[in-house]
Formats: sequence, structure tokens, C-alpha cells
Amino acid sequence: MNGSSPIALVTGANKGIGFEIARQLAAGGMTVVLAARDPQRRDQATAALRSAGLAVRPVTLDVTIPASVQAAAEQVGADFGRLDVLVNNAGISGSGTGSPGTANLDAVRAVFDTNVFGVMRVTNAMLPLLKRSAAGRIVNVSSGVGSMGYMTNPDHYMSRLPAVAAYPASKAALNALTVQYAKELGPLGILVNAAAPGACATDFTRNLSMTISRTAADGAAIAVKLATLGPGGPTGGFFDDNGPVPW
Repeated sequence: MNGSSPIALVTGANKGIGFEIARQLAAGGMTVVLAARDPQRRDQATAALRSAGLAVRPVTLDVTIPASVQAAAEQVGADFGRLDVLVNNAGISGSGTGSPGTANLDAVRAVFDTNVFGVMRVTNAMLPLLKRSAAGRIVNVSSGVGSMGYMTNPDHYMSRLPAVAAYPASKAALNALTVQYAKELGPLGILVNAAAPGACATDFTRNLSMTISRTAADGAAIAVKLATLGPGGPTGGFFDDNGPVPW
């Protein structure tokens, strides 16, 4: 990265793990562009981080709306001229989409539109700015449920989870997409990895019938680690706190 503070953009950063990723990156010395689709929540999150003395800039960004994505990219370009870190965190669970055999296909499409195509929209819009960085980093926030290794291992608890059509499939697709971006951007020195934050006690997991002790700050740690990789770091991988996650 060049001499000035690194510039990072985090999508879906108004709450939960996204907010914690933004906070931790800013606490580490980055200027963070806090991106969220809801202006009120975006501004509240920005104010909270600024009150802690952190360098944060707000931007409205809905990953499902091309014009919104393009406007955000233009704003980052005008304000900073480059982007060093992109964290694609925005995602939806699609609760209620059903099992594969009963799925509401429109609801499944909506999940993929955010979790997969939204990542492509944002990444492609930000690529010209990332290519101006001396050490660009892209982190796609995935999930352990996107691991087909976990889902098919009878010794892993995820193999016993109910069949769900949308969310696990969208994260598996995101993992595959991460590898393809890594192949394309590796020669440019841009590292691209997927992060599995683990189940954390946030709004996202509120309806799960399980006790979760991990916090959003815990979940953010792996994304922050991947966002701050040094030269020669891994690319095209899927990682959690313990290291590589099986595809």
C-alpha cells in the first residue's frame, strides 16, 4: 500500500459482522468507507465509529441496484482515487425460501442476487480503483454452510442440518466465484479470499434454535486478517479462525 492510510470499503457495514469489520479495519489505521443501503442506519453506524475517533466515510450502496453500485464507486474514486481493500460482506439469509424440493424460486433468486451477483456488481465496479492500489485485497464474507466438505461429512454437525435451497448454495457459489477472481487478479497482485466468520450472536442468527456465544467482533476477525494480508499471502482460499476450510 502507498504512503497514505489504506482505503477500505465494507458493504453491509451498518450492523453485525460488517460493522465490526469496519471498526477493526479503522482501528488498525485504515480509512473505511462504510457502505449500507439504509441511509439512516448507515449514518448511525458512521457516527458511532467517528465518536471513537475512527476515520470513517459513509456511502449509500445497495448491491442489488447497478446505479447505486456505480454511484458508490464514483464517489470512492472522487474522494480517494483508489481502493486498497474491498470487503464484500452484504448478504441475506433468505429465511423461508424452503428446501430444494419446495423452494420459492423467486426468493432463491433474491438470495443469489445479493449474495453472488451483488458481489460481482460491487467487485467489478471497484476493480479500476483496486488496480490502482499497490496491494489490493478482496475479501468475500462466506459461511461454513457453503462448504460441501462440511455438508457431506457425517462427522460434522453441518451434515445434519435441514436441507435449505438458497443460502448454502449461494455461499458455495460465492466460494467458487472467489477462486475465479483470484485466478484473474493474481497476476496483478490483488489477493482474493473467502472468509467463514462462524455463527455469531447477531440479528442474522436471531431465529436459529441454538445458543451462540461468539460475538460479531469474533466473527469479523478472519475477514480483517484476510483484508490485511502482507505480500505473498494466500489467494483463492477459504478460511476461518482455524485456517483453511474444505470446499
